[in-house]
Amino acid sequence: MKQFSLKWEVKKEHNGILLREFLKLKELSKRALTDIKFQGGKITVNDEEKTVRTILNESDLVQIYFPIEKPSEELIAEEIPFEIVYEDDAVLVINKPSGIPSIPSREHPKGTLANGILYYYQSIGLQSTIHIVTRLDKDTSGLMLVAKNRYIHYLFSKNELKSVQRKYIAIVHGHMNESIGVIRAKIARKSDSIIKRVVSENGQEAITHYNVLLANRKYSVVELELETGRTHQIRVHMSSLGHPLIGDDLYGGKNDTLKRQALHSYKLSFMHPIDHFRKNLEIALPPDLIGFLES
Repeated sequence: MKQFSLKWEVKKEHNGILLREFLKLKELSKRALTDIKFQGGKITVNDEEKTVRTILNESDLVQIYFPIEKPSEELIAEEIPFEIVYEDDAVLVINKPSGIPSIPSREHPKGTLANGILYYYQSIGLQSTIHIVTRLDKDTSGLMLVAKNRYIHYLFSKNELKSVQRKYIAIVHGHMNESIGVIRAKIARKSDSIIKRVVSENGQEAITHYNVLLANRKYSVVELELETGRTHQIRVHMSSLGHPLIGDDLYGGKNDTLKRQALHSYKLSFMHPIDHFRKNLEIALPPDLIGFLES
């Protein structure tokens, strides 16, 4: 099994800098450095273990070995098939199938994507737990971003999450008259439900941009982009307009022709937290949604 590690080459502008200051530029907190020191990690310069008081020279190779992450004992590795769309040492992008929860819950203690990711990590020898950056509902399909280490997840939450752009395709009931628009409606948990959300002035800010791609008298195919990431945001917002998603019986949609909400995360763009290059990914509609549109 291998520890998660990251490597950087010291550039000319950092010649003569202390290792401590160099790592600060990489946004490693004091707590992270303490964990690395006392929880089984290490820092090397040119493959030799060093302290943070080491002076760096141009072209030195600095490598951080992060402490091993131990998953919760309740999270059991299970062989659950999923498609990997993009992978590197820091991140994983998955094409999530519909019908599979992202993480375990009281209703779904196993058989989740998190169980499958843990199984995959074990198969490649990576000792890490599960850090999902962009979670999808159980019956939503499409691109989902996962960080391979707590440090990478921290970088996303601190900086790069603002750069994460997600676009969805939804099929909704009814003909939408406005072809382009923005929904600005706060979302809160419904008072008598632990699952359902509602539009409420007492809720959290939620903003969804939409663009109608196709429409007839019965249905509209809509491209949606999230500016915020509230639970069930697209489902709640579209229902509030009187156009619930096909198959979404929780929010007023009919499921006689499709047994899950017609929602697919088809585009994902993010600034990579390590190399700071933008990654742009796109995935086709799954067979069930294509079949519905063709019928």
